[in-house]
Amino acid sequence: MKITIIASGSGGNATLFASRGTRILVDAGVGPRVLEQCLTAAAAGGEPGWAPDAIVITHAHADHVGAAARYNKKLKIPIYASEATARAAALGDPARVRVFSPREPFEIGALTVSPRPLPHDAAQVALVVGDGARRAALVTDLGEVPPGLLEHVAGCDVLLLESNHDADMLAGGPYPQHLKRRISSSRGHLSNAQACALLAALPGGTHTVALMHLSEINNRPELALEAARDALSGRRTRLLAAPPRGPLVLDAAPPAGPPPGLARASVGALAPARQLDLFRGM
Repeated sequence: MKITIIASGSGGNATLFASRGTRILVDAGVGPRVLEQCLTAAAAGGEPGWAPDAIVITHAHADHVGAAARYNKKLKIPIYASEATARAAALGDPARVRVFSPREPFEIGALTVSPRPLPHDAAQVALVVGDGARRAALVTDLGEVPPGLLEHVAGCDVLLLESNHDADMLAGGPYPQHLKRRISSSRGHLSNAQACALLAALPGGTHTVALMHLSEINNRPELALEAARDALSGRRTRLLAAPPRGPLVLDAAPPAGPPPGLARASVGALAPARQLDLFRGM
């Protein structure tokens, strides 16, 4: 299973999961043109073409769902959302909207999607995507780690985990107080320290961790990576920080060759400038 992070941050979110001829786009924070150009440039997905077979929306905030109606109209593919999200978001033609339970697995082609509710100021879900051999978890937009989340993601080969802000940078930063309170609340976003607490308790079996949804105002990749590296100390885990604009391609299969090192950390390599330019006017 290949995972391609197209965008991760307040400017837009989209991640493609592809295996065995099935492509699922999780979240539609960038439009079809950007997705096509990014995937073509990255040669991602492992199959000819670029269009996803379906879209799964995690929640109704614009940076996750803003382009959903365009996909519905242009590609005429099903869009999966929880009942609360389907009510709150503009998803396009309702005939192509599929409502899922936030606690029940469902299948899309060769992939199984297992959701779990998360605490956020919109109805939100964590997702584990599996192809029968490999599993990857996407956990972003949550204000605290709820009971059962650790068990939900345990044993996943890849974990895409929010590490949104540094608490000190947020407190001393330019945001108004009401926004600072929202971000740091139990229905806001995970801080670096909160993400690290989950990583420190994570059972073995996860070979790659990508830190997601880093604030460009209230965080720095090196801060998030340093904290996460300490939390994963002694583990053979590849550690990256997803850039706000990709593409960044990960493989759910364990790395070939020698082990990747003890909590080896790196910033996810940014795409060439010609690819980043695709995001202008998205």
